[in-house]
Amino acid sequence: MAGTGTGRKALNDVIALMTRMADGDDAADSLSVLEDERTGLVLEPMRWVLEALRADTPYEAIVLEQVPQVLPIWAAFQEVLERYGYGVDYGILRTEEFGVPQTRRRAVLVARLDDEDVRLPKPTHQAFRRGVPRQSMANREPWVSMADALDRDLAFTVISNYGSGGDPRKRGQRQSDEPAATVTGKIMRNRLQLSNDDFSRFTHQEAGRLQTFPPDYPWAGSDVGQQIGNAIPPRLSVHVLAAALNLLIDVDALNRAVREPWEVSQNGGVSLATADPYGERVAVLS
Repeated sequence: MAGTGTGRKALNDVIALMTRMADGDDAADSLSVLEDERTGLVLEPMRWVLEALRADTPYEAIVLEQVPQVLPIWAAFQEVLERYGYGVDYGILRTEEFGVPQTRRRAVLVARLDDEDVRLPKPTHQAFRRGVPRQSMANREPWVSMADALDRDLAFTVISNYGSGGDPRKRGQRQSDEPAATVTGKIMRNRLQLSNDDFSRFTHQEAGRLQTFPPDYPWAGSDVGQQIGNAIPPRLSVHVLAAALNLLIDVDALNRAVREPWEVSQNGGVSLATADPYGERVAVLS
């Protein structure tokens, strides 16, 4: 969304190339028509899927995640995957509706071989709306605020590094009793105005917690802020993977995993039991 938009302009070309690939054509040479070679990367998962099918070693489950603008491509993926016997569902998921202390919209596709009963995960928490009180709803918990996720003594206002409403001089703001705005690779540039009028910034650990990484996750390497902003929130990942693999989530274990120290969550993981009451398979995500 923050780029030049060449990928969005090339949607029709990408969808046409995908159709050719599904029909057995080698569309590699046609990638040269794309203005930005990175645009063609969205076709790589389809290439892997088709190669696996032709080798008679199909993937049991498929998960794709991208920015919301990719939905037309996900629709084309669905058409191809259903042709080869996959059940498919796709749409927009809002992270705060899965207990992430952040508003972030992502396009997600899940598919499972030889199973038409495939559905995206159902929200577990209330959607965030400015001015709408936080409250429990039928089968949904209240959304999680930044104050809930972080161990700060003072209330604060996050002043975004980005402009708001099309005005680069008008900075977006979120209060600590609200979920964070979308965590981007520039999150370390956001200023925090504390209730005592001092200013601060998020630490790497705090930025990670807004994405639901454990509080002492061992970040390493260069530009940690970019690593954090590029990640899909682990808590949302668990829900998506459980939907793709037809597993049930131990919610208490999930709540502990995003709040306990990294070593504890590494050792314990998040237990997911099969939806089939007679099944014995258990997956552990660390």
